[in-house]
Amino acid sequence: MSQDTSKEFEIAREFEVDATPEQVWDAVTSGTGGWLWPMEAPEPREGGRGPFGSTVTAWDPPHRYTNRVEDVEGISEQTLNQLDYTIEPRDEGRRAWVRYVHSGIFVDDWDNQYDAAGRHTDFYLHTLRQYLTRFDGLPAAFTTFDGPDASKAPDAFTAVARALGLAGDTAEGARVKARGPEGQVLDAVVDFRNDCFIGLRTEHALVRFFGRNHWGYPVGISVHDFAPGADAEADEAAWKGWLNGVFSQPS
Repeated sequence: MSQDTSKEFEIAREFEVDATPEQVWDAVTSGTGGWLWPMEAPEPREGGRGPFGSTVTAWDPPHRYTNRVEDVEGISEQTLNQLDYTIEPRDEGRRAWVRYVHSGIFVDDWDNQYDAAGRHTDFYLHTLRQYLTRFDGLPAAFTTFDGPDASKAPDAFTAVARALGLAGDTAEGARVKARGPEGQVLDAVVDFRNDCFIGLRTEHALVRFFGRNHWGYPVGISVHDFAPGADAEADEAAWKGWLNGVFSQPS
């Protein structure tokens, strides 16, 4: 029996981070370009407008923020969407405990959508912690884009890792000399890696690789560039050229 019918979902995660509750609050309400993607800051009140047409249903800085939308702009696979952040102090406010709950209704391809959303959540929240502990408060030049249709192939993400110069057993925490755009060598740390995602952290940037071919979509890249004078358009042109090159070469 197919399970591709409208059905509620809930993705809940909890973690502690070496950042104050106020830092976490700022990251999830106004600093989203540093770890997720830039979005309009919510009106700072219950009932205010939130991003993507949502309504702020809880606003208690720096402890609780919730937004909810009935019809998600630009996403046909989903109707109801709610994001809920609960933030509590730890170690006399020097650290924070965070509970994140993403819930709503998927109207199509439920199993695939749920698996993708859950695994993306883990990567995004990891990037949030990297931002908070390495780049907190710095302005970010952000870009994100998808690869060509050829990057939907089952082995596409393996090709991406190979092009970066990562061995199959290069694990999280490894320091690497990654092969970037135009032959540039990136002195980086592999801060995240599994079969669907790779995170590289350089001195001034977080570069994220999304193996969305796993769910039938093209591979994607996001760049959060914190270098002084960083240029998002230049970053996009460089990395898009790199990604297109990966899939124009013989395998």
